Amino acid sequence: MSNIKSRNEYSQKIKKIVVAAVFCALAFASMFIMRINVMFLTFDVKDAVVTIAGLLLGPIYSLAISVSVSVIESITVGDTGIWGFLMDILSTTVFSCTCALIYKYQKNIKGATIGLASSVLAMTAVMLLFNLFITPIYMGVNTSDVVAMIPTILLPFNLTKATLNAALVLILYKPASTALKSTKVLPSNNTNEIDGSQAKKNLKFSLVVTVVGIIIAAICFFVFFVLLHGNISFGK
Repeated sequence: MSNIKSRNEYSQKIKKIVVAAVFCALAFASMFIMRINVMFLTFDVKDAVVTIAGLLLGPIYSLAISVSVSVIESITVGDTGIWGFLMDILSTTVFSCTCALIYKYQKNIKGATIGLASSVLAMTAVMLLFNLFITPIYMGVNTSDVVAMIPTILLPFNLTKATLNAALVLILYKPASTALKSTKVLPSNNTNEIDGSQAKKNLKFSLVVTVVGIIIAAICFFVFFVLLHGNISFGK
C-alpha cells in the first residue's frame, strides 16, 4: 500500500514539473504576442501566466518559473542589461508569489481575491521603490528626476500593469484549471459528484468572474493607451 502511495506521489510530482515546464514555455512565448510600451516601461502578459501556474502548482513553482523565464529572456532576447533583468525578475516574482502564497493557505474565492489584490499593491510598491534606485543608473538621470516621474508615469503605469495582470488571471485561471484537472494532469479538489444545480451555480459564478475581469482589463487598456499614451507592439 505504501509503495502504491509513493508511486502516486512521485507521479504527481513529475506531472507538476511537466506542467511547470509548459507554463515556463508559455510565459516566454507570451512576451512575443503583445507588448504595451509607455516610454521606457513595458507590459506583457508573462506575469499573469506565471501567476496562474503558481495558483495551480504552488508558490515554489511560481518562483522557479519566474527566475527561469527571466534568465532565458535575458540570455536570448534581452536588451536592457543586468538592471532590466533585475527589474523584470522582481516584477514577476513579487506579483506571482504573493498571490500564490496567500492562495495556498486559503484556497477559495476569498483567498484568490485577497491574493490578487495583495499582488497588485505589493508589485506596485516594490517596483516604485526599486525605480528610485535603478532608474537613475539605467537612464543616467538624477533621483529627483525619477521622483518627479512617480505621479505622472511610474505610479500609474505600475498600478495599471499589476491590475491588468490580475484581470487576466481572473479571465484565464478557471479555463486553465478546468482543462488540466479534467484531463487528469492535475488532481481535482472535488471528491464528490456535483449535481446539476451546483454545476449551474459554478458556471454562473465563473461567467461573472470572467466579465469582471474583462471590464477591469478594458479600463486598464484605456489607461495605457489614452491616459499614458502607450503604444502596442507585436514580437520582441
